[in-house]
Amino acid sequence: MNPLLFHLNAPQLAAVTLPPVHALILAGAGSGKTRVLTTRIAWLISTGQVSPPGILAVTFTNKAAKEMQTRLAGMLPINVRGMWIGTFHGLCNRLLRAHHRDAGLPQLFQILDSADQQSAVKRLLKSLNVDDEKFPPRELCHFINAQKEQGLRPAAVEAWDDWARKRVGLYEAYEAQCQREGVVDFAELLLRSYELLERNEPLCRHYQERFRHVLVDEFQDTNKLQYRWLKLLAGGGANLFCVGDDDQSIYAFRGADVGNMADFEREFKVQNLIRLEQNYRSHGNILDAANAIIKNNPQRLGKNLWTEAGSGEPIRVHEAYGEGDEARWIVEEVKALQRDGHTRAEIALLYRSNAQSRALEHALFNAGLPYRVYGGLRFFERAEIKHALAYLRLIANTDDDTAFARVVNFPTRGIGARSLEILQDAAKAANSSLHAAIPQVGGAGGAKLAAFAQLIVTLRDAAHLPLQELVDHVLELSGLRAHYRNEKEGQERLDNLDELINAAASFVAEEGTPDPDGEITGQYGNDLSSFLAHASLEAGEHQAGEGDDALQLMTVHSAKGLEFNVVFIGGLEDGLFPHENSMNEDKGLEEERRLMYVAVTRARQRLYLSFAQTRMLHGQTRYNLPSRFLDEVPEELVKWLTPRAGKGGFAMQDSASRSYGTSGASSYGATPRRSESSGGSGFRIGQSVMHAKFGLGVIINAEGSGTDARVQVNFGNAGMKWLALSVAKLEAA
Repeated sequence: MNPLLFHLNAPQLAAVTLPPVHALILAGAGSGKTRVLTTRIAWLISTGQVSPPGILAVTFTNKAAKEMQTRLAGMLPINVRGMWIGTFHGLCNRLLRAHHRDAGLPQLFQILDSADQQSAVKRLLKSLNVDDEKFPPRELCHFINAQKEQGLRPAAVEAWDDWARKRVGLYEAYEAQCQREGVVDFAELLLRSYELLERNEPLCRHYQERFRHVLVDEFQDTNKLQYRWLKLLAGGGANLFCVGDDDQSIYAFRGADVGNMADFEREFKVQNLIRLEQNYRSHGNILDAANAIIKNNPQRLGKNLWTEAGSGEPIRVHEAYGEGDEARWIVEEVKALQRDGHTRAEIALLYRSNAQSRALEHALFNAGLPYRVYGGLRFFERAEIKHALAYLRLIANTDDDTAFARVVNFPTRGIGARSLEILQDAAKAANSSLHAAIPQVGGAGGAKLAAFAQLIVTLRDAAHLPLQELVDHVLELSGLRAHYRNEKEGQERLDNLDELINAAASFVAEEGTPDPDGEITGQYGNDLSSFLAHASLEAGEHQAGEGDDALQLMTVHSAKGLEFNVVFIGGLEDGLFPHENSMNEDKGLEEERRLMYVAVTRARQRLYLSFAQTRMLHGQTRYNLPSRFLDEVPEELVKWLTPRAGKGGFAMQDSASRSYGTSGASSYGATPRRSESSGGSGFRIGQSVMHAKFGLGVIINAEGSGTDARVQVNFGNAGMKWLALSVAKLEAA
């Protein structure tokens, strides 16, 4: 047997040694797809079926392409640098460089990244005197890229009204500007490459005859234009060898079309569909849970993961009262895992949306545990949060020039660079802050600056509001919410802004002072300044450096392709995971289920699933049902660390009797967190009480003792309130 084939299992061997035909390889998570792809290339070359220049291998990331090249170099004595192995964009760039004249491009054309593209669109709008509030640059970039990914030039885009026609006209003007400047964006690389091959038959035939074997990684992530590009290159009789997993197609929002897999099977009359189902990553219980979840998706090509590694540990499920309790439980569990010898770098905390990281980061900060947010910024470092905090800083101190400079023209209000230069000169001459120097600036620019100053005055007038209400008010009145609502993909930023309100509410609950009615609420001055200090401290601490042993925090989307010994998946509630935007449409729910499948299969040895009875939204408590995905995990695979909730409901215990499951080898027992009583005050959780201002309520939470004792009470229409018992006049009802 060829030495290249020694370490392959039977399905892998069958895939690698297929005759020169079209093939679809369904490669499950952790099943060795990269090994199959690279060994297939090495086998084709070593057996003389093709020379290295006759291979075209396409993947989705530069990292994956480099890994493929490195593995190939270790298998065969060949120069892999000259081979056509790379991403779609990288290969299209190579093609266009070689045939720039035929493509209508200058020899040294430049490539615009996403930031450069947005800057180019801004210049275009300014040159055409187009209001960038009606046509936000970021949203216009998304529109242009989406049309290109569908293979549509401006003339082919349908427009049904004046606004749509204007947007198509801007697309056309943008194309003319790029052509004039000799630049292309990422989407243009692929579209221009496709059009070049489509209209230049001799050139297309040359590459069709050259590339006899076309291999594609992560085929489930291809969009319509990428699939058309592949079909064009394979049109001369090349063999398409496509590797992918329809159960891991999670990028529909980027244009990925999981239907390409079924279309390929039908259009190319694929007779060789090979399933790679043996998993080399996870223990059996984890794989059984993943299989049970994903089987609820219809129209799958179908496969069932299995392993020889044994069943392993049960999947641990924890029900918390609120998101803060959930985060604190995760921290305690992480500490126990460390005591058992697990390194932090092999522990991942996964969540559905970026906004969920805030509660986790807060708990980790308080515990002094270093962490790294993978593939994104930590909560208080995100641009939208910094914008919001800058407005709050100006409320607290109008002389804060850093905050002033950040938001004086964000969202855009027509204050140009020249006006700001005049303002800076005036402030320097008067030895004053920028805000104080505004009356020194005249003309139209001065009027716009004065309007901004009046906005800050209006915001300061609302400073008597409780802290979370003040934050909500600032987000609305500043125009931040409206700005991000106009962005095509602004929902995540809006979610983060809403989470800032929750952060304020949580801060008040933990650090606030009671008013005369005993309610612990935020007041202007002390709480705002303290909250801003708290945000600065959390933004500047505990982000681990490269190479440090740190916990890994990330969204499920960012986790794809990674694996960890221990995985926590938090926030498993309907409306959060699956996301509420997906729950009313079949395709959306199917993609959410694929996301859950990806999340579960990141774990090698131990998997934790957690959810909360209550979660903050806009600073108000919301009650969610446990995620339907929890009900799809077979009971025999699960160990509940808290009393078992009924299907579609919660166990409905109060948080004082909640317990932390320990991860030590000796016990899965529970350690009480809080006592049932509220610090010896005579009140108990579950007791009905009467308050002079808020009326009848039920105690649902308690902490502290003596003069620091406080309780959380559900007052129905009056909402949830934290009350300091040393001040509040509560009576048993």
